[in-house]
Amino acid sequence: MSIALFLLTFLFPPRTISVPALALPSTVASLSPRPVSVALPVMPVKKAPLTLSYRVTATTYWPEVGQTDDNPMETADGSIIPARHSSKTRWLAVSRDMLDKWGGPFRFGDKVRVSGISDALDGVYIIHDTMNRRHHHCVDVLVNKRECQQGLEGRWTGIRLSKLAPEPTWEAS
Repeated sequence: MSIALFLLTFLFPPRTISVPALALPSTVASLSPRPVSVALPVMPVKKAPLTLSYRVTATTYWPEVGQTDDNPMETADGSIIPARHSSKTRWLAVSRDMLDKWGGPFRFGDKVRVSGISDALDGVYIIHDTMNRRHHHCVDVLVNKRECQQGLEGRWTGIRLSKLAPEPTWEAS
């Protein structure tokens, strides 16, 4: 019950009416509603794009003090990087200008599709971390140091970053 309805009921309680006063005249009791046709204009609906796409620069990183802060296994959103992580973990760090906290389109936990790096690194990632403030319009892919030594280390420009539509949440009716 809304607060306004509660207050109205509290301030102006309903009056009780005796039964004989409720009797309706026979003319009113025999009336029935008639159908009325209503014509509503049909307006075309503009659909918003399901995904937004951005062109960014991509690099790879692994959690070590030289590339992160003094606690390399903890990301900016408080997640802990698994000890046996690899490029299959699919975590991503984005530059601050890409996060909604600083006016960007993404939030921690958003799923994004990265394409244009390589067959091994393209795919769907979850944003868990942020980059140093000196970087703009960049993403950093979490990999293992061993993978970088085997050829996954690099810097790529013109990488496509697409925001995936959020999955619908289940609600009981």
